[in-house]
Order: sequence, then C-alpha cells, then structure tokens
Amino acid sequence: MVYETKAVVRRRTLRDALIAAAERAIEKEGLRGMKARELAHTVGCAVGAIYNVFTDLDDLIFAVNALTLEQLEKTLTVAGGDTADPHADAIKALVHLGLAYTDYATANTRRWRVLFDHRLPDGKQVPTWYTANLARLFVYIEEPLRKLAPALSPARRALLARSLFSAVHGIVLVGLEEKLQHLPLPVLREQVTVMVEAMAKGLAQDSK
Repeated sequence: MVYETKAVVRRRTLRDALIAAAERAIEKEGLRGMKARELAHTVGCAVGAIYNVFTDLDDLIFAVNALTLEQLEKTLTVAGGDTADPHADAIKALVHLGLAYTDYATANTRRWRVLFDHRLPDGKQVPTWYTANLARLFVYIEEPLRKLAPALSPARRALLARSLFSAVHGIVLVGLEEKLQHLPLPVLREQVTVMVEAMAKGLAQDSK
C-alpha cells in the first residue's frame, strides 16, 4: 500500500473539487463560467489555492476537456458489421460515428463547444497528453476507412479521417448555431447521414 501524506490527499481533493466545479460552470455558461474567484468560492478555497494545483485556468480547462473527450469516446462505439459486404459495414460504421458525434454535441453543446472555443495565449503549447487523447478518437474513423480503401497509406488514411471529421463537425457547428438557423436534431442527423454516406460511397467506388 502506498502511503499518501495529508498534503497530497488535500491537494488531490482540491483538484477534483475544482474540476467538478469547472465542469458545472462550463455546462451552465461555457467558457464565460471559468472565473477563478467564482470557482474558488464554489469549492471554498482561496483564489491562490487554485494555482497550487493548476498552473493556470487553461490547465483546468484542459482537465475538463479531457473528461469531455472521455464522454465523447464512450459514444463512439462502432456498430458491428452484419452484412457480407465489408464496404457496406464500413459505411454503416462511419454513419454511426457521425450520428453519435451529432447526438453528443446536441446534448452537451456548451462543454462540446469549449473543446474548440478554448484558445491558448501565444507561446503556450497544448499538453502532449491531451493531444494523445484527442488523436485516439480519430482511430475510430480510421478503422472503417481502412476497410473502404485498404490501398491508402496510414498517413493518407489519417488525413482523410480528419477531413471527414471536419466535414461532420462543420455541419453540426453550423446546425447548432443559433445566430444562423438552428436545425432540429432530426434534420441535423439527416444532413450528417447524407454527407457521410456520399463521401464514403465515393471512396468505396474509387477503391474498386
């Protein structure tokens, strides 16, 4: 058994409390809710205590975003193939992924938007551990793409996965934008399905 000092326990407890408070603030107000004084008041600590467990608020946002990525990943379970046609199964899997992403963004819009709205100050780099977590999600797209176009190199396949994600993300982002024309979820799902199927079928045709 590893012995932990009281200071270590207090530090971890404060860290967990701040992450939970930040999650609630983001779910309520998005990035506008990330105010050090209000977070400190919520967890009952001094403002300075925040910076004993996080370098700055950017690092706290990364901690929340990491949990958002975990939630998102749980929704990206690929539908199992049930036909004799691997291309059909791959297309089905890609549509499933696109719709899962759409559903998550619609149900968790504020915390989903923080994944993309968060901007770092000049000179600060995205943590490598966070980049690795983000990259892992693209594997879910790359696998059905491998079945659709096995001749693609891993590098080309990875790039295509990001392009396909960008297309879905763009539809969802515009569809949920209230300043433009907020689309009902059924319409948004239909648009994502049409776009993903068109791209996937074209790729499958080109690979024959």
